[in-house]
Amino acid sequence: MFKSLKRLLGLEKDSSFSTRVIILSLPSAVVFTLLTSLNIVSPLVSLFCYIIIIFFNMFSLFPLSYEMQSLKQYIYSLANEQENSSRLNLSERDAQKIADAVNSIHRFWTSKAESLEAQTMSDAAVLDTLPDPILMLDSEGGITGCNISARSLLGEDIIGRNIDSIFNVNIFINSVEKVLKNVSSSESLVFHAGGKINKRIYTHITKLPWYSKGRAVAVISLYDISKAMSLEKMQSDFVANASHELRTPLSVISGFIETLQTTAKDDNDAREAFLDIMKEQADYMANLIENLLSLSKLEMAQDKELKDKVNISETIDDVTQALKIRAFHHSVNLKIHEQGRIPKIEGDKQEIHQILQNLLDNAIKYAQENSEVTVDIKTVPEIPAGSGQNVASGKAVSIAINNKGPKIAKEDLSRLTEKFYRMQIHKDMKIRGTGLGLSIAKQIILHHHGNLTVTSTTYNGTTFTVYLPVKQS
Repeated sequence: MFKSLKRLLGLEKDSSFSTRVIILSLPSAVVFTLLTSLNIVSPLVSLFCYIIIIFFNMFSLFPLSYEMQSLKQYIYSLANEQENSSRLNLSERDAQKIADAVNSIHRFWTSKAESLEAQTMSDAAVLDTLPDPILMLDSEGGITGCNISARSLLGEDIIGRNIDSIFNVNIFINSVEKVLKNVSSSESLVFHAGGKINKRIYTHITKLPWYSKGRAVAVISLYDISKAMSLEKMQSDFVANASHELRTPLSVISGFIETLQTTAKDDNDAREAFLDIMKEQADYMANLIENLLSLSKLEMAQDKELKDKVNISETIDDVTQALKIRAFHHSVNLKIHEQGRIPKIEGDKQEIHQILQNLLDNAIKYAQENSEVTVDIKTVPEIPAGSGQNVASGKAVSIAINNKGPKIAKEDLSRLTEKFYRMQIHKDMKIRGTGLGLSIAKQIILHHHGNLTVTSTTYNGTTFTVYLPVKQS
C-alpha cells in the first residue's frame, strides 16, 4: 500500500515516508489495542479509527516529506555541478529558509570558484607567454606544473615525473635538493643537459614563499645559453683571427722598415725589393680592413629595407667587365649564359654587386690556367630550403658560377663561409686571401632571404649557386 502510494505521489524509495507514518501512528495503535482489550471499543471500530488516523498522518506528512525530498535532490544536483535553471520554491517556511541558505552558499562558492578558475587560467596564460621554460616542483621533486616552453623543450609528458628523470646531472640535482630541503632559498648554476636536449643551460631554482598554496614548493627557471656562448666564442675567435691576420703584415712591414733604416740603408736594390713587399703587405691589410668593415656593416644592417629593383644581367655584365683584366692575367676565359628573360629582383643593388664580385673573383683566383669560368643565370620556381635559415617563397633568380679548380673536400665544404677560414691547399699554393669573402657573401644572402649551395667534383670543378628571390615575402 505504502509503496503504491509513494509511487503515485512521486516519493523516493528511500524517503522513509512509510517509517514516519508508522511511527507517528504507533501511539494510536497502542491506545486502540488497550481500549479493545478492555471491551470499551469493539475491534472493528478500533481498526476503522486506526486506518483513519494512518491516512490522516500520511496526508499530514506528505507535503513535508515531498519538499524535503525536493530539497535533497536540489542539493545533490548542486553538489554534482548539474545546471539548475530555476530557483527552488517550497511552500514550507522552514524548508524554504534552508533552500535559500543553500542557494546563497552555492552562489558564494560558485563565484569564488569562477574567480579562482579565471585567476588560475590567467596565471597559466602568463606563464605560457614566457619564452623560457618554467617548472614547478612539489616537496619530493615531482613536476606539478610547467609552461609551453618547458613542454616544447622537455616533452608533453613531463607533468608527474621527477626532476631527476629529466636532468640526470649531479650538480643540478644537488642544487634542487638544497632548495627543497630548505638548506638554501635559491640556487643558480650552469650545466650541460645531455641526451636529446644537448644544450648548455643556466638555471635558477627558487623556493616559493611560505604563504603560497598548493603542492608546488619550488620553481625552476631554465635559460638556453648555448647560442649566446657560441656567439661569444665566435666573437672572441673573430677578434683573435683579425688580430692575427693584421699582426703578420704589420710585423713584415716593421721588420723591413727597421732593415731599411739600418743595414740596408744605402742598398738601392734591397730598398726596391723591400718596398714592393711592403706595398703588397699594406694592400693586404687595406683589403682585410675593408672586408672587416664590410662584414660588420652587413651584420648590423640585417633589418635594412630591400627596395631596389636590381637587374641581375646588368650587374653580371658590370662585374665581368671589372674582372676581365684579372681573368686575362690568370689565363681564364669568362662565359655568361642566360636562360630566357631574367626578371628584376627586390634587393640592395650594392650588396648584390658585392656578392657576385666576390664569388666571381674567387672563381678566377682558384681556377686552373687556360680554363673557363662560366656564369649560368636562370629563373627557378622556388629557393631550395636552407639549413637553419629562412628563405623567401616564390620565384627566384639562380646564378651558378663554376670553375675547373681542384675539388673541394667534403669536410671543407661545410666550413667555407666561416670567417677567416681558408683551405690548406690554397695556403700551400701561396694564394693570398683574407678568408672573409664567402662570409660576406653569406651575410648578404641571409639579408636577402636567399640561399647558397656549393657542389664540387673532380671532373666538373666547383659550382657556387646563389638563389635570390624575385620578391621579398
